[in-house]
Amino acid sequence: MYFRAWNTAIGDMGYALSRLEIDPNFSDSESSPVGEDNDSPQPSSDNNLDHEVAQLTKLQSTPHKRLKQVLPRRQEFPVSPVKMLAGREGNYSGRGRFTSADRCHLLNKYLPVKGPSIVDQLTTRAYVSQFSDDGSLFVAAFQGSHIKIYNAEKGWTLQKNIVAKSLRWTITDTSLSPDKRFLVYATMSPIVNIVNIGSAATESHANITEIHEALEFSGDDEGGYSFGIFSVKFSNDGRELVAGSSDDSIYVYDVEANKLSLRIQAHTSDVNSVCFADEASHLIYSGSDDNLCKVWDRRCFRSKGKPAGILMGHLEGITFLDTRGDGRYFISNGKDQTIKLWDIRKMSSNATRTPGFRNYEWDYRWMDYPVRARDVKHPSDQSVATYKGHSVLRTLIRCYFSPEYSTGQKYIYTGSHDSCVYIYDLVSGAQVARLVHHKSTVRDCSWHPHYPMLVSSSFDGDIAKWEFPGNGESPIPLNNRRPRRRHFD
Repeated sequence: MYFRAWNTAIGDMGYALSRLEIDPNFSDSESSPVGEDNDSPQPSSDNNLDHEVAQLTKLQSTPHKRLKQVLPRRQEFPVSPVKMLAGREGNYSGRGRFTSADRCHLLNKYLPVKGPSIVDQLTTRAYVSQFSDDGSLFVAAFQGSHIKIYNAEKGWTLQKNIVAKSLRWTITDTSLSPDKRFLVYATMSPIVNIVNIGSAATESHANITEIHEALEFSGDDEGGYSFGIFSVKFSNDGRELVAGSSDDSIYVYDVEANKLSLRIQAHTSDVNSVCFADEASHLIYSGSDDNLCKVWDRRCFRSKGKPAGILMGHLEGITFLDTRGDGRYFISNGKDQTIKLWDIRKMSSNATRTPGFRNYEWDYRWMDYPVRARDVKHPSDQSVATYKGHSVLRTLIRCYFSPEYSTGQKYIYTGSHDSCVYIYDLVSGAQVARLVHHKSTVRDCSWHPHYPMLVSSSFDGDIAKWEFPGNGESPIPLNNRRPRRRHFD
């Protein structure tokens, strides 16, 4: 009796304190998305995601049913943080702690929208920004040969400054091994270099201060720099790499055996992005400038020589893929200015040719996307949902699911050519935040796997850190003179 009465009082207090969570019309300076103003056009969402993934997303962030029994008269409202803390103290779950869904329900309300604070600034374009799987390290790669690894747990100190070799134009991608011992980096060449980042030295100049071992992806019959690699990823166990290239192919490299184990002539144009679908690494997703996403099952590829399935829906080339990690769902960023959500159970065995839906000339490298093309839909669209508002121009801009640990993958986020970072609600498709700071294209961004923290990298050379509620520092002035940049020879 005492607990119920006390918890009811706590619930009432929590109801008042969590007004932001339950009243969509309420906002304050601590929670309004950065960059949203009356002059900015707000894309309207036509998504009505009535699909299994919507239910899975909701289940991942729905608090324990016993918490709703405390205040039955307010069951229609989200459970407040205060009520959840009181319930945990009362051991409502019988385990003395939050469930994973409780944790996501509590944390996914706090988006990393405050700031930014500047992690680093260079005079060259930033192409890659990625947290390690545990969030302790952060990797940023720049056009000017530098790859910087920061220790996010020790005040963002520089742990490793890697000066790349075999550089052609830029570093196109990097990937950390799951054990954080090695980093691979790709450029516009058929060579992927691997570096031991566990060594004591901070400076790692290729084959001068440290060895950068070259992993050769071209066959014996191919010489020179016959193609470039756009995308490279470690498998979950760190034993393999998968890569997508400008010769329309997918490559799988056996790191332990130090040899190329598989080449798939996968598409009819550049393969801009590849990834393993899940921990088992049997399935591979690929996205190409031929507008198609494909699914490859390595267990049966050698006998069939064909993809397990094809997914159509993008009107233009695909710049990036990110897997949900369950071997079923993934998202893709497209040059048609959309992100699409896919369910591989809807894939087909062949791509249907539907000429005539594009009646304009356009090159994303130097032209704006035609206004008349923005409302065109693919006649055979197999995607589950489409997200619009950001801009995909000039470079292979990346998109991701938000972290499972803290958000239940409730959001999708992406860089943009208009210098912003966009965050969308996966189920409703609504734009929930637009982060404004950068002065040029944001090619990549990365959400910390455990905390409400997001780091963005831009062609303006800035690595910017966004948080909620912040670390006590004042946001940098957006219109004032910017800090002096560091120069590297």
